[in-house]
Amino acid sequence: MDATLEKALERTLLEITSIASPIGEEKNLCDAIEQRLSRSLGTEAIVRTGHSLVVRVSSRSGAPKIALVGHLDTVRTEHDGAVRVEKGRLYGAGAADMKSGLAVMIELAERVDASTLPCELFLVFYEREEGPFEENSLGPILEKHDELRSLDLAVCLEPSDNKLQLGCLGSLHASVVFKGRTAHSARPWQGDNALIKAAPFLVELGARGRKEVVLEGLTYYEVITPTLASGGRGRNVVPDRFELNINYRFGPGRSTDAALEDVRALAGDRAEVVLKDAAPGGQPRKSHPLIGHLATCGVQATEPKQAWTDVARFDAIDVPAVNFGPGTQAQAHQRNEYTELALLPEGYRILERFVSTIPVRSAK
Repeated sequence: MDATLEKALERTLLEITSIASPIGEEKNLCDAIEQRLSRSLGTEAIVRTGHSLVVRVSSRSGAPKIALVGHLDTVRTEHDGAVRVEKGRLYGAGAADMKSGLAVMIELAERVDASTLPCELFLVFYEREEGPFEENSLGPILEKHDELRSLDLAVCLEPSDNKLQLGCLGSLHASVVFKGRTAHSARPWQGDNALIKAAPFLVELGARGRKEVVLEGLTYYEVITPTLASGGRGRNVVPDRFELNINYRFGPGRSTDAALEDVRALAGDRAEVVLKDAAPGGQPRKSHPLIGHLATCGVQATEPKQAWTDVARFDAIDVPAVNFGPGTQAQAHQRNEYTELALLPEGYRILERFVSTIPVRSAK
C-alpha cells in the first residue's frame, strides 16, 4: 500500500509540475485539476471562479469544517532542464512551493472514504498568491463562499518539510526614494549624488540585524531588507534619483500602518517613503484544540512561520489557520527548484490521520 501511495503521489506531482503555472498563467493547471477531480468527485462538488476551485469532499451536518488550501501559481524560477525525477527528488518550477501540497490534496480527495470522515472537508485551489496582497484571489473566494468563512480550521499547504508552522509574519514593500541634482560626472561637486546620499541608510540597514518578537512561546524575527535598486541617467551623469525597494517582515499582531511608520522613522527626512504593498501577519493560535490535534498526528515539529502566508487572510476573518505542507521549504523560489519525494507520503499520512480522527465537535 505504501509503495502504491508513493508512486501515485509521484505521478500526480510529476503531472501537475509539468503544467507550467507562473503567476497569471494558472488556467491550464486549474483546468487539469478540475477535470481530474470531476471524474472522482463529480462536477457538483466543484465550484470554479476564474482559475480557482472550491471542492467539497465530504458533508456532515454539525461536524467541524476543515479546508486544505493551496495556490496554483509559481514564481518564475530558472531551470537547467525539464521537469524530471532524479535520485529521490522531483525537479521543476513549483515542485516545492507548492505543488507538493497540491498533489497531496488531490490524492487525499480521491483516496479517502468521505462517508466515514468525522468532518466536513473542503479543498481550495486558488490563483495569484505569489503577487501583491490585493491581487491574491483567495480574498474574493472567501467573500463568495459562506462555508469558508465559518471554517473551524484552514490548513495552508505551504512547503514546511512536514513541520507544523504557526502564525505568519506581516509583509510590507515600500519605495525609499533619495533625491539629488544632476551634474557631469567629471564635475560632481556641481551636483548632489542621490546614490551617495543613500549610502548611510544602506549601512544602517546592514547593521540593523533582526529583532525578536515572542508570541505564545514562539520566536519570530522582524527584518527589513533592501531587495531592488534603481536610479541614474547615464554613465557620465551624477544621479539625481536613487530608489530602493524595502521589504519589511514584521511580527504578528502589528498593523501595517505601524510597520510603515517604522520604515518612515528609519528613513527620516533623508528620503521619501512610498507604500507599494502591505499584508498583515497572522496569530499563532497555538492553544486551539484542532491545532493541538494536528500536532499529535505525526508532524516533524511545531515552530513559527518565518514568512507571510494566507494564514493571515484567514486570521483576519477569525478563522484559525496553520501552515503544514510536504514541500522542501528551503527550495521555495530557488533556481532548479526541487522537492524530496519521501516527504509526500509522510505528509499525506499525517493529513489523512488528522481528518479521519478529528473529535466530533471542536469549537473555534
